[in-house]
Amino acid sequence: MEILSPAGNLEKLKYAIKYGADAVYTAGKEFGLRAQSANLNNNELKEAVNFCHKNDVKIYVTVNVFAHNSEINKLPSYLEFLDSVGVDALIISDPGVFVLAKEHASQIPIHISTQANVTSWKSAEFWKKLGAKRIILARELTKFEIREIKKKVPDLELEIFVHGAMCMSYSGRCLLSSFLNGRDANRGNCSQPCRWEYQLQEKKRPNESFPIEEDKFGTYILNSKDLCLLDQLPVILDYDIDSIKIEGRMKSLYYVANVTRTYKSALDAIKTRKDKDNHKLRAELDKISHRVYTEGFFHRFEAIDTQNHLSSAYIRNYQFIGEIVEQKENFVYIAVRAKFEIGDKIEIIFPDIAEDLIVQVEEIFDEDDNLIKFTKPNTIVKMYIDSDIPIHGIVRMKIK
Repeated sequence: MEILSPAGNLEKLKYAIKYGADAVYTAGKEFGLRAQSANLNNNELKEAVNFCHKNDVKIYVTVNVFAHNSEINKLPSYLEFLDSVGVDALIISDPGVFVLAKEHASQIPIHISTQANVTSWKSAEFWKKLGAKRIILARELTKFEIREIKKKVPDLELEIFVHGAMCMSYSGRCLLSSFLNGRDANRGNCSQPCRWEYQLQEKKRPNESFPIEEDKFGTYILNSKDLCLLDQLPVILDYDIDSIKIEGRMKSLYYVANVTRTYKSALDAIKTRKDKDNHKLRAELDKISHRVYTEGFFHRFEAIDTQNHLSSAYIRNYQFIGEIVEQKENFVYIAVRAKFEIGDKIEIIFPDIAEDLIVQVEEIFDEDDNLIKFTKPNTIVKMYIDSDIPIHGIVRMKIK
């Protein structure tokens, strides 16, 4: 079973691979549904394909925009470019884009996006007959429905989301962002108005407002929890799912790396029949920025457990403060993302969770070997650590 990780830019793509991804998904500058992400230009896409294939990792490119007339004429040349650089699959939702892909990128397999709302085996069979290789199933499915789809269409690859943020429309189309501020979610420009707190106002009383209540829960009636299916991996593996997908192209490289390695560790333990400390692995997922977790519709189709009626705020217990960019003997060079200082206790994580280090900061040097008391973002500092340091370290710290 493939672990598929998000890659909002080239740097995140490389960290996803270093931390255990079997495949990554990314987007070009157009035609994807994450327009606010950095995404990759054509030169970066070439580099990404080369890097992935050099590391025996697959790369899938999203072309899952719901195309308007103005975009149709631009799509053929872009699809031909993706064909020429050798991406491993296209992620598509729009039937028109599907047809264009068959005409202009015929060698690239097509994966049907979760935005296409495949919720039955008959719909999956429909796309298979048209030539799709894989279906990214809608998030509204229970485990029983997923199992039935696999049994009914066994030679079609199935992919499911296992972790990350969920839009209030889950696998569908949302008009809130377009309606409220002209940013089309179905063309990659969502402003997440479902996370806002709403109040009710009567037309003739513009200075009076009332909180919108849903029973005893409060006002965040559209606010989804974050998905987490870590504990369900044995079931998912038993159902012969082909790929498990992590949401988060707009999240930090620390998020991408830590979630990827956590699911990788859990899956490896299941496959090798080794005992795994699920409590420790679940604790790692609590150390990234997240909302309250839910298992979504995996057990039953019931929305009551998927909504957070109290707050849309993220839970942030740890802060991503930098990554190790160089190592010389026992000195580590850290590209600083956030401040830390002498006396702080920092953690350095690595692709293998067993190699993580907790370090008490006793000395910090700048690039000119001057001793400093604290760091500043967007600088390089170095520290002496009296132990062997694995490669590709990321630095975090518990928020004080």
